[in-house]
Amino acid sequence: MSNSVEEKQAQTPPKPNSDHEDEEDEDEDEDEEQELPSNPLSREAQLRAHKSKIDYLFRRMQTETVHLRVHDVLIKGNAKTKEWLIEAELEDVKSATTLQGLLEAAGIANARLQQLDIFDSVRITLDLGPPELPGTASVIVEVVETSSPITGECGVYMNTAARSAIFDGSLKYKNCFGYGDVWDGSVGYAPNQTSEVSAGVFLPRFKGLLTPVLLRASLLSQDWQEFSSYKEGLLGLSLCLFSTRHHDLVYNLGWRTLMDPSIMSSRSVRRQLGHGLLSSLKYTFKIDRRNSPARPIKGYAFVSTTQVGGLSPDHRSLRFLRQELDLRYAVPFGFYHAALNFGISGGVIFPWGCGFLNKPSPLPERFFLGIDFSPICTLGGPTTIWGFKTRGLRPAEPLRQIREKSNDENSGFPGRDFLGGDLAVTAFADLSFDLPIKLLRERGVYGHIFAGAGNLAKLTENEFRNFSFRQFLESFRSSVGVGIVVPTKLFRLEGNFYYMLKQDDHDRGKTGFRFNFSSPS
Repeated sequence: MSNSVEEKQAQTPPKPNSDHEDEEDEDEDEDEEQELPSNPLSREAQLRAHKSKIDYLFRRMQTETVHLRVHDVLIKGNAKTKEWLIEAELEDVKSATTLQGLLEAAGIANARLQQLDIFDSVRITLDLGPPELPGTASVIVEVVETSSPITGECGVYMNTAARSAIFDGSLKYKNCFGYGDVWDGSVGYAPNQTSEVSAGVFLPRFKGLLTPVLLRASLLSQDWQEFSSYKEGLLGLSLCLFSTRHHDLVYNLGWRTLMDPSIMSSRSVRRQLGHGLLSSLKYTFKIDRRNSPARPIKGYAFVSTTQVGGLSPDHRSLRFLRQELDLRYAVPFGFYHAALNFGISGGVIFPWGCGFLNKPSPLPERFFLGIDFSPICTLGGPTTIWGFKTRGLRPAEPLRQIREKSNDENSGFPGRDFLGGDLAVTAFADLSFDLPIKLLRERGVYGHIFAGAGNLAKLTENEFRNFSFRQFLESFRSSVGVGIVVPTKLFRLEGNFYYMLKQDDHDRGKTGFRFNFSSPS
């Protein structure tokens, strides 16, 4: 037993001195306490080093070209959207050869993806490529698809075809099949004048085309009996063939019907009653460098529209050439947000084909002046002269008189058919300024003083032989006025006082105070 106890004691290592051990622990604690303050300094040093690298990179980007290539592009978050649709907007990113070019291409791609209107957010991150491939970058695109694909809106808008304001409501369904497609249906109504039902689809990419495709079908009914003697119906289809920032090319196909429910139309209108086939190609070139389309303070805008009708062998096809020009310019004054806007618009239409000199131009395609809209909000051609009602300018012809009908029955018509013109020219000047009342300024309400002039002339059926440029200028209608503009999200409200300087007999202009509505932008 003694031997075994001794062996156990021999195998058991001797315990260190407890006092010595305590001293070592205290030394280690002191060393740790002395090393703790050095950690924050090391982090700050790392941050300073990282910042210096970033500063060096920016200085290098400003002084020299940093060459690299994109190694790969990773797309995340597209549960429904087709990946090739996103990749199509990233072509410039993939082909970038410099860091500067990559940053610019990434910004443009982000804006394009946002413009598809199918994502709530888009984030593009640039990262270093694999370590074994120096001089490369990886691009990570993170998208969040819209949480509410169905949207609706309503308001008061200007209908260019109807040349009037309509109450419009629309419903959109976004990204239905994952192709970035936007389906929409809309209904428009103007009291006692216009009703329109339409449906369309927008495809940002189709069969490898570089521009979006827009297809739209519509049913339009317009009652012009308040201003003339006929009604117009149009069942149409429009296809946008080419669309960029400054260029648009649209093909229109429609079946048009002109009717005379009153049986009182003038001779010129009766000659065009019935059915007609509209098959036309319309090209629009547009530049708008104004700071705002609703209240421009500075900049300029120019629009040119060329339309060729009659692209069909059918004898009922409406054959015509139509050209419109519109130029606007805004000059700031530098106080009270005052600015002078002035513009000039012109348009001409002429038939073509066998015997075109003796033929009239299609009635619905002519120019009609006189609409209660500010010309600032109607960029695109001659339509507006302040103070004149819709279709309120000659040329005009007397309505046919029916002896069987009493004068009371005929009193609902204006007595004349306003026929529009083959040549139209308008000009305006508008001085806008903030009001001195702070409450109104904060809500965007402002005042303006304006003047406008314009005229129409007939050129077809050999009337161009009798055209006199001097007489055309001397017969210009003109008006001046002052008013207040109240912009809202749904519409633009104007309260104006008009004073007619010059108008012809049978023109529908009137001195006085009137309210009018137009599109908010």
